[in-house]
Amino acid sequence: MNVPHTDGRTRIDEIADGIYRISTAIPPEVMPGGFTFNQFLIADDAPLLFHTGPRKLFGMTREAIARVLPVATLRYVAFSHFEPDECGALNEFLAAAPQAEPLCSQIGALVCMGDYADRPARALADGETLSLGRHTLRWLDTPHVPHGWDCGFLADLTTGTLFCGDLFTQFGADHVPLTSDEILEPSEAARRGMDYYAHATDTTATLERLAALQPTTLACMHGASWQGDGARLLHELGRRLG
Repeated sequence: MNVPHTDGRTRIDEIADGIYRISTAIPPEVMPGGFTFNQFLIADDAPLLFHTGPRKLFGMTREAIARVLPVATLRYVAFSHFEPDECGALNEFLAAAPQAEPLCSQIGALVCMGDYADRPARALADGETLSLGRHTLRWLDTPHVPHGWDCGFLADLTTGTLFCGDLFTQFGADHVPLTSDEILEPSEAARRGMDYYAHATDTTATLERLAALQPTTLACMHGASWQGDGARLLHELGRRLG
């Protein structure tokens, strides 16, 4: 089911089977150069939202989700690491979805969620899998890649989609939902202009581990999502950072 929709700032598009990109554009007059905040909804027996977006965008994100499924049916609200655009609206979503659990790394649950979340978090171990119904997800710990001790990513083994958070951030407010065009150079330009990487000693090895999953869709938190040889792109990113 594809339900493209935009209210001028927020749009929702299906980028893989049952996976929807919810993107809110921040115009250049508000944020220099423009920016996007992208959330990802997996519509399944146990629906999952990856990233909540900032708290102030909750209403727009909730309305977009409602075009696909009732918000109250969300089972998991997941995020990569503790940061306002990752989980700023977490408690608002927990209030709107009575059965939803926060989903994060074990470090995230230990350090952040016990105090922040209004409901206990489900902490995923590195490599742990989670079935939503048709989709099977795997959690991978990626500490400090690109930043955050608690950082990790979800990979959908069913569709070959890697929810890669901030790895390939692209500035600008005007992006197509899914592209096969170049995104590494724009993301490298963003990194050079505002370096958001921790430059940990294990960064290249971590990216190689992600590449081993052979993803075909990269669900990027900022900018367009990307379709193609994800392993190649992750290898090249590792080379640039190495």
